[in-house]
Amino acid sequence: MFRPLPFFIGLRYTRAKRRNHFISFISGTSMAGLVLGVMVLIIVLSVMNGFDRELRQRILGMVPHATITAAYGELTDWKDLSKTVEAIPGIEASAPFIEAQGLMTSRGQVKGAMIYGIDPKLERNVSILPEHMAAGSLDKLEPGKFDIVLGDILARSLGVAVGDQVTIVLPDAAVNPAGVFPRMKRFRVVGTFAVGAELDSTLAYIHLTDAGRFMRYKEGVEGIRLKMRDLFEAPRLAWEAAMQLPGQYYISDWTRTQGRLFQAIQMEKTMVGLLLTLIIAVAAFNIVATLVMVVTDKQADIAILRTFGASPRTIMGVFMVQGAVIGVVGTLAGAVLGVLAALNVPEIVAWIEKLLGIHFLSPDVYFISYLPSQLLWSDVAMICVASIGLSFLATLYPSWRASRIQPAEALRYE
Repeated sequence: MFRPLPFFIGLRYTRAKRRNHFISFISGTSMAGLVLGVMVLIIVLSVMNGFDRELRQRILGMVPHATITAAYGELTDWKDLSKTVEAIPGIEASAPFIEAQGLMTSRGQVKGAMIYGIDPKLERNVSILPEHMAAGSLDKLEPGKFDIVLGDILARSLGVAVGDQVTIVLPDAAVNPAGVFPRMKRFRVVGTFAVGAELDSTLAYIHLTDAGRFMRYKEGVEGIRLKMRDLFEAPRLAWEAAMQLPGQYYISDWTRTQGRLFQAIQMEKTMVGLLLTLIIAVAAFNIVATLVMVVTDKQADIAILRTFGASPRTIMGVFMVQGAVIGVVGTLAGAVLGVLAALNVPEIVAWIEKLLGIHFLSPDVYFISYLPSQLLWSDVAMICVASIGLSFLATLYPSWRASRIQPAEALRYE
């Protein structure tokens, strides 16, 4: 079988036992550093992808992908508008809403909240709310009964449960002969939801009809919320929808309300990735030290090869192969370990928590109680290419130095 001479000799040098055990130690350290760096980088990026996925599914599953509201007054023809926008490719569904900020009071507790008037039947088409009910049901919101569904944290803060009463106070004063009084109404709690995010402490839902009466809407609604097939297309599709509707409207999308949060996550992922890449870079520089010492140790062998007619290019190839083998083996081993660990991060963390008797992510503090992980093969490929690339670059200088050795100088004292 044909094997190029540099490849054959380079593999022999890689497998051979060295007289200098320190060189073997440095070589093993370099490979272990690559394994550790690649493995840790895959695990960390997978965990950050998992957090990004959870935030996207939970927060963007509750907040509107986009909204269309009337420029002036109410949106009275929202049913016709919904049919128009749902016909646009990329927009999956729409639902009407009425929004207000207010105070909730119960048993001496006062909390601020965003109150949404919704149609329970239409809301399930644009929100994940029905799938995250902790108690009760969203379908129990019936018109005219003034029922309410609260976030789990908000309900606990007010000290209420299903069947209890809460009073909503709106910042809209009414003047009557007895004086100036804020608008208020008592609602009965028929359900609580828990999506595991900060939204659990700030959101409340009532029926659209009750919201219209309480907030003094005559016939219409405040606007319609849209659900996109691809949420990253929300700005373009919302603008396209507004252009096809008669009249003047205000449009908004999730990039304006929640965009900074996801930009921060992406920036953190990028910065952590760059910092952890330094682990791979350090291991690659160890390859430089390994090959420099190997070149010094193999000067006599290099001189003999040159005497037999080996060209400087052949000598350079020998040591490039040796360094590349360290890089490829270390990278592949780290990738395999990293992929296996990333696919089982929740189970591994749960086992460690059980072993140590601690809980890393308390549900009272964090929006999820487990460590999520989402392995992206594009990340694995990028990490492997970067690791092998750095390892290859690390072989250039020692290999070039080996190719410059003169046989006469190397054999003078042999």
